[in-house]
This record gives sequence, C-alpha cells and structure tokens, in this order.
Amino acid sequence: MSLQVHVQFHSYFRELTGCPETTECVEPGSDLGQLLKQLHARFPRLMAMQNSTLTAVGLDYQDRTYKLKEGDEVSLFPPVQGG
Repeated sequence: MSLQVHVQFHSYFRELTGCPETTECVEPGSDLGQLLKQLHARFPRLMAMQNSTLTAVGLDYQDRTYKLKEGDEVSLFPPVQGG
C-alpha cells in the first residue's frame, strides 16, 4: 500500500513543472530524497536544481532523510537569492 503526499511548487519551480502542485504516491518508509528522485523523473527540468532545492514539510524545513507520512504537505522552493 502506498502513501499519498501533496507537493507544492513555489516561485519559478511552477514554470519548470508547468503546474503549481501535484499529488505523488510513495512507498511506506520513503524519505524526501526518494520523493525528489521520483519528481525529477516526472519533471526532468527540476534536475538542474537538485542540489539547491529547499524542502519543507508542513511549516518546517527538512533534510532529505525525513521519512514521509501519509498526507504530508511538501513544499519545494528554489534557492534564496538576494541582492
């Protein structure tokens, strides 16, 4: 049985994916790193940002070892740019 997680794309990630959000199914025990690999396969244009993508679950930033749970709300952000 797989888990469903909701993924939101922010800033120019929406342009790279062509959508503001998606729902992904992952295997129980999957972590954010595995979800990102799945998203890169589905949205290859995100691959260029794979080393600098910021990930949050709910309101908290998480690293790629975070274990996903049913119904998690994952947000992907491009790197912060300042000037």
